[in-house]
Amino acid sequence: MVRAGDAPAGSGYVDQRHFIVPASLAELRGPTSGVVMLDRHLDWSGDASYHLDDPGDLQVMYQTVLNQATTVTDLRQWLDGGTLRRLWPELWLPARLRALWQARFPELAAPPRTLAG
Repeated sequence: MVRAGDAPAGSGYVDQRHFIVPASLAELRGPTSGVVMLDRHLDWSGDASYHLDDPGDLQVMYQTVLNQATTVTDLRQWLDGGTLRRLWPELWLPARLRALWQARFPELAAPPRTLAG
């Protein structure tokens, strides 16, 4: 009998899932305010509109795009590099997705800098 916890690494869905990571954060120049409507292939929930001026909506939209993006174009269209850096510590993401992004962008893993006083 094989239990879910006994499955070998790489056998779970998230282990086999292909996540997209851009070449640089600078290429992410998506919207930073207003209301956006994500493409259906990114959010098929029936209410794919997000108010980017609302912190909760902004966080959920970023989590959705990071999880569902199938091309770098998706990331470029919807994410902003500076906003992503700011939100990164608060985003709920699969561990593998987070590790892939932090491997390419170590600055995401660094603790936020404090202002010198």
